[in-house]
Amino acid sequence: MIIAVDGPTASGKGTIARGLAARYGVPHLDTGLLYRAVGFACAARGIDPDDPAQAVQACDFADSLLADPELRSEASGGLASRVSIHPGVRRALFDRQRAFAGQPGGAVLDGRDIGTVIAPEADVKLFVIASVDARAARRHREMLGQGRQAALADIAADIAARDARDTGRKDAPLVAAADAVVLDTSALGPDEAIAAAVAIVEAKRAG
Repeated sequence: MIIAVDGPTASGKGTIARGLAARYGVPHLDTGLLYRAVGFACAARGIDPDDPAQAVQACDFADSLLADPELRSEASGGLASRVSIHPGVRRALFDRQRAFAGQPGGAVLDGRDIGTVIAPEADVKLFVIASVDARAARRHREMLGQGRQAALADIAADIAARDARDTGRKDAPLVAAADAVVLDTSALGPDEAIAAAVAIVEAKRAG
């Protein structure tokens, strides 16, 4: 069973994807980490993330980089949004994601284009959304919990900017697949969001 979980940053898709993977006993891939790794590699190597030809050079990162906690930082998230608009970068990471989705027993993948590009054959497609205010508040709490300071208004502005880049790019824009079920988590806690997602999966399996 392949489950595709798409949505904008801080919508809760990662929490939901991890919960579904644990519930159904299948591996999980946060595909956003791949783009964060490319962005991080750009910064580390002095590569311009906005230059398509240069950004592709950073796609040869080692798998071990995916475990680096720095990839979860706001800086890496911003860089990921910038490199992900390049078709060459997306092509370079496509096979890696397809291989994960196609492994025996199925998988859960979360990202921006899983249900539309990476695994359009997915058995269940979720498109997770939440208001900018709700997402900014979540990210703000998360950063404070990590001992990092940031203004709520700045986080909201950054999220809105990422949304614009992700939905406006020509190659694989952030958009719900025609057969995806939209799940709004604005008013849901983590456990409630996972429960709602499980209910959607079960309904799909029963139907």
